[in-house]
Amino acid sequence: MKKIKLFDPFIGRDEENSLHRVLKSKFWASGAGIGKVQEFEEKFNKYVGSDSCVAVNNGTAALHLALSLFDIRNKEVILPSLSFVSTAHSILYNGGKPIFVDVDPKTLCLDPELIEKSITKRTKIILPVHFGGMPYELNKIISLCTRYDIVMVEDAAHATGASYKNKKIGRHGDAVCFSFHPVKNLAMPTGGAITLNNKHSKNNNLTLKIRRWCGIANRKGSKYDVVDLGWNYYMNEFSAAIGLAQLRKLEMMNSKRRKIAKTYYEEIEVKSKMPFNKECCYHLYWIRVKNRDLFMKKMQENGIETGIHYFPIHQMKFYKGTSKLPITEEVGRSVVSIPNHPNLTEEDVDRIILLVNRFGS
Repeated sequence: MKKIKLFDPFIGRDEENSLHRVLKSKFWASGAGIGKVQEFEEKFNKYVGSDSCVAVNNGTAALHLALSLFDIRNKEVILPSLSFVSTAHSILYNGGKPIFVDVDPKTLCLDPELIEKSITKRTKIILPVHFGGMPYELNKIISLCTRYDIVMVEDAAHATGASYKNKKIGRHGDAVCFSFHPVKNLAMPTGGAITLNNKHSKNNNLTLKIRRWCGIANRKGSKYDVVDLGWNYYMNEFSAAIGLAQLRKLEMMNSKRRKIAKTYYEEIEVKSKMPFNKECCYHLYWIRVKNRDLFMKKMQENGIETGIHYFPIHQMKFYKGTSKLPITEEVGRSVVSIPNHPNLTEEDVDRIILLVNRFGS
């Protein structure tokens, strides 16, 4: 019986050749962000249409660095609890306070009607997550940010290649954070990026490049200075080379994901499932089932890998007691991710649908 993986990077000769060239060059990494890293920044920035781009070594680093631009010490940041824990951790790294808000059960993104009710005098940032690659209604947050003089930083870890109002995710928020983990739409061994989009973009770009490399600046030959607190967050050349190869075929890969998602939406019979949106990039496809443990066990027995995205952050031991979010908690008990990646064949998709309909009701 063929086993079908939940996530599976789509790779070919281009990635292999790119890695070989970097290996042979013996130039594998530099905190200065030159070589393939700089090339990736330039091409990703052009693809997204943002003002500037800074490449880092993972999505968590992107969130940490992006939030460091806005001095959130003792300030509040509004975010969903239904996300990977890095979204909340990045706030604490910078001395801020996470304010969890419930999600819309149709999209599993922040409920826009609840955001304004959570804004206080201490609110500094709204941090939406484009869950599963589903573009959030950004205009609603932009309006709130203008009205209350606060900042929008986007967690686009799932949303590489997604669009909002025909413009790529990455060109709307003051800072937008991407993850290029091996399971993501644009896959690297490890990687992330921050795109910037305001009048301070040029200065913020320089600040981030200094902070991603231990605060080092003004380097001339072997001499340099340290002008700020920083971290060891720079991207390596192998990741950048693979990222460039992945970027060249990102639209094709996302088109395959959308086609599969459309078929799932039309043919899966469970009541609650991820809606179809032509601007979504479908990093994952979620459904909700009544008996999740039994469903996942049956799927595994039939060779189909599934996952849970996510257990709510506010129910984790470290964060417990911070909020009561009834919809998020209900979703957290029932949500399941099923395979959606470009390596799936039509036969794989048909088999997944058959088994979901058999075991998911």
